[in-house]
Amino acid sequence: MTRGLSLWLDVMRVVATLIVVLSHLAYPRFTGTSYAFLRDWNVGSDAVIMFFVISGFVIAYAADRDGTGSRFVFNRATRLFSVMVPALVLTLAFDAYGHGIDAGAYPAPFYQTHPTGEFLLRGLTFSNEWSTLGRLRLGTNGPLWSLSYEAAYYILFGFAVFTKGLPRIAILIAVIAIAGLNVMLLMPAWLMGVGLWKWVQSESLAIVPRWVGWVFVLLAPGCYLANHLLGVPEVLVDATAGALGIQDARWSLGFSDEFLWNFLIGTFTAMFVAGIAILDPKTVPGHRQVRWLAGASFSIYVTHYPALHLLDAAVADTLGRDLILLFGSLGVGIVFARYFERPIGKFRTRLAGPKMTQLLKSSRATH
Repeated sequence: MTRGLSLWLDVMRVVATLIVVLSHLAYPRFTGTSYAFLRDWNVGSDAVIMFFVISGFVIAYAADRDGTGSRFVFNRATRLFSVMVPALVLTLAFDAYGHGIDAGAYPAPFYQTHPTGEFLLRGLTFSNEWSTLGRLRLGTNGPLWSLSYEAAYYILFGFAVFTKGLPRIAILIAVIAIAGLNVMLLMPAWLMGVGLWKWVQSESLAIVPRWVGWVFVLLAPGCYLANHLLGVPEVLVDATAGALGIQDARWSLGFSDEFLWNFLIGTFTAMFVAGIAILDPKTVPGHRQVRWLAGASFSIYVTHYPALHLLDAAVADTLGRDLILLFGSLGVGIVFARYFERPIGKFRTRLAGPKMTQLLKSSRATH
């Protein structure tokens, strides 16, 4: 992966994270109707599909870099659990404290309580959105739904790449059955990222003219905006509900109710990344700041919603309240990243021991 492409993926991660935070801040229970247009366009869910495409791309790249199943599992598990474990603890603490301040700031269905054991078990197994086990919301931390989806994709991809024969087929069928239809409906967007990486690393990229890259980079956001202006997302979700014979597809498909629209978003995102890969820029403005913010994007994503609810409970209707909610929730994520996301290298070294650490270093050196 070139430096320029890596930087632009970080730009996209930062933008998508900020969109998700702003989309949640725009809920009327936080800020009234001041930012209702963000909710009307449902841009937060759109940004998650951007994450899925980027995730598929990066995971496919990581699998090639890691080289073996054991390294792949170690790197993916440490990446997830080093952030997820403290994020779940933070969610429990913030929810308990905020609910004690103002229970009215924790309305259903945006807040669900569960026994601590069940909360931690479902959170740490990333099974909170797996249909056959029963969907549940982890306190106020609704955004964790996407990690439940991604964990299933990681497992399926890992077994597909690093195992063979009948065991692979059996395991893939079992995981698909347990995760359920809803999770599988959004996997095409994730697989677009995988396919995109395979194309980027192939010789085909070198023969594509630069003008094609410009067309992709300009056409992708243009197509996204045009579809929104034409009301395509609403048409597709209504058609889905009609085909199911229900009023709201969310009732049966959960966060996958817009899977047709999400497929288009995945296509536009893959198109944009392909364009960047063709153009291969050497840098981006403010690249150091971009890298720094991207290094906290995961932490912001998994902590901002519990932080928003706590701040909403604690901060009265005072001047600058909206800014306090926004920068307070971002600040929680940035501080969280300082202690849990950014030190991932040190965490892996301590956990792996000398032998695995040497294997990981040799793997990076040969890719």
